[in-house]
Amino acid sequence: MNQKPSLLLSALVAAQFLAIASAAVAPVPTMQVPPARLPLELYEKVSVPGHLGRIDHFDGQGRMLYFSIVGSNGVGVENWFDGTFVHFIPGVPGPQGELYAPGFNELFSASSHGRVYIFDAATYRLKKTINLREDADDAVWDPVHKLALVAFGDWPIGGIAAINPATNTLVGKIWKTGHHPERFAIEDHGPMLYANCPTCGNVVLAINRDTGRETKWALPGGLRGNYAMTLDESGHRLFTVTRKIPMLVVFDTHTGKVVSMVPGIVGEADDAYYDASRRRIYIIGGQGFVSVVQQMTPDCYGLIANVPTKVGARTGYWDVHMDRLYVGVQAEGSAPAEVMGFEAEDY
Repeated sequence: MNQKPSLLLSALVAAQFLAIASAAVAPVPTMQVPPARLPLELYEKVSVPGHLGRIDHFDGQGRMLYFSIVGSNGVGVENWFDGTFVHFIPGVPGPQGELYAPGFNELFSASSHGRVYIFDAATYRLKKTINLREDADDAVWDPVHKLALVAFGDWPIGGIAAINPATNTLVGKIWKTGHHPERFAIEDHGPMLYANCPTCGNVVLAINRDTGRETKWALPGGLRGNYAMTLDESGHRLFTVTRKIPMLVVFDTHTGKVVSMVPGIVGEADDAYYDASRRRIYIIGGQGFVSVVQQMTPDCYGLIANVPTKVGARTGYWDVHMDRLYVGVQAEGSAPAEVMGFEAEDY
């Protein structure tokens, strides 16, 4: 793909959007930061031979990466240290979210068929299946309460459920969203849960996990299709990414107000990650790039690079301990699926 025309078109479209939206949203500061070199450098490609279709969501622990292989109805396991694909766990129809439960050595695999499959991460043996009725999707680990949180369902039963890995049972109440929640994030040091809900009217749902109180934060200026999300908890900033028009939208989590918007990012984004040590946001999109946005201040951001990946690659995993970003590439023709590994670079 030719990057320059794509970026020019995105910039023109985004400029038109900002002109239209200015009546509803006050102008916000942005800054373009020219990089000395690419902020992500490709260091390995690991082939996933014999498996079809796209790679959905990831999780990881230690040297292992876990990722959904949709066309093969199962979970792939990669040892990133050796750069090898080491195992395939079959029997998960329509796999979507993957979650490793630290301290329990269990792997939770959420299925679009409405079930969560729980595996022993050492033996890959299936331990239990939990029925959430419909479209189990994103999964997030709650390190404070040691619970696996799983988004599921659609109108009128959409919500986020909690599973206790000590007993592998549903616990507590379900935080109801009504429509289907996409990517979501939680505070480790507070009660809030934030969920993208495009079919709720293109809003971010802010839910107090203690009281159940829900607030809807509307996307500005007709933006829609918010799937990817990440959180800077200490800085009180929530980052959601829209597909129509491609835009990074920054919310103040204290007020629920939009404080900044960054145009020119990759389209069809499905995953985003916040790199706290470098104050960057990595946005993985199906147009074939990872957009890297620099946070100068809590209200000031700039797109510094669109790092090439592959068309259709829109999911991945940020390994905060190793400063590495992994991106899943779907199989195409005779070429197998693969995982691209990028090293974060300092300036």
